[in-house]
Amino acid sequence: MQFSDPVDLTVQALADLAVSFHLPGEVLANFSITGRYARQTNYISPPGDFTREAVMPVGNLTDQWFFLCGVDVLAGEEAGGVVALGDSLTDGNISTIDAFCRWPDQLARRLAQRGGRPIGVMNNGLGGNRILHDLRGDSGLKRFDRDVLSQPGVTHAIVMLGTNDLRNRWAKPDEEVTGEQMIAGLQQMAVRAHSRGIKLIGATLTPFGNETFMADAWNPTREKHRVTVNKWIRESGAFDGVADFDAALRDPEIPTQMRAVDDCGDGLHPSDSGYCKMGDAIDLALLD
Repeated sequence: MQFSDPVDLTVQALADLAVSFHLPGEVLANFSITGRYARQTNYISPPGDFTREAVMPVGNLTDQWFFLCGVDVLAGEEAGGVVALGDSLTDGNISTIDAFCRWPDQLARRLAQRGGRPIGVMNNGLGGNRILHDLRGDSGLKRFDRDVLSQPGVTHAIVMLGTNDLRNRWAKPDEEVTGEQMIAGLQQMAVRAHSRGIKLIGATLTPFGNETFMADAWNPTREKHRVTVNKWIRESGAFDGVADFDAALRDPEIPTQMRAVDDCGDGLHPSDSGYCKMGDAIDLALLD
């Protein structure tokens, strides 16, 4: 990981920030570029260094962030920081581009509106991420030190991981997990967070019983494990608080599914309103 030189720039809460990169030389087609879903418009210019330009030529558009993994800001000693650790449901996949409807976005808006102690929100959602096994990037347990404990100014974290452990996207028999195995992984995260004085909030797993994003992802056994994990998150006391996303989105008539209005249409990812309801389900007092 590399850091740029510091920049003297005053930025208000929730303001947009443009970050430009210049890559000298040729970027080969098979070059491994780090990036992640952004759900925001990003611009790729033709060859040339336009990093000092207020208006730059645009060659292509993309909805992904490349290279940039975070922006550190200088804040007072009273400021706090909360990391959102999760998968595509934290990354905001399928939400409307440039609409800022991810649940960490909604949480940031609520914290800014509340006033008082300033708290930054760091979205470390990674599509396809799992607690126990690598998939798209390191598993949650492997990246916990880097993406949570090592974040500057972190005081709290909210973890929503486990859906992709259950879905087992590649249907590998040796990666089929139980609720108890997932609980052991989440328990380890809680212990590691507490050893560093970080409060960890556990988020329940939302239902995906009618998923169409991937065939055969749901079955009654996997649903049983989801219920087991959610019951443990709510009742174990291992976490410093609970964000009950399952209760916020599930259909009371069909609790294995999200309410239709909160479903983007694939049975797995929430709609824009569903993502915002997740952000609304977090008790801000947990972040005091």
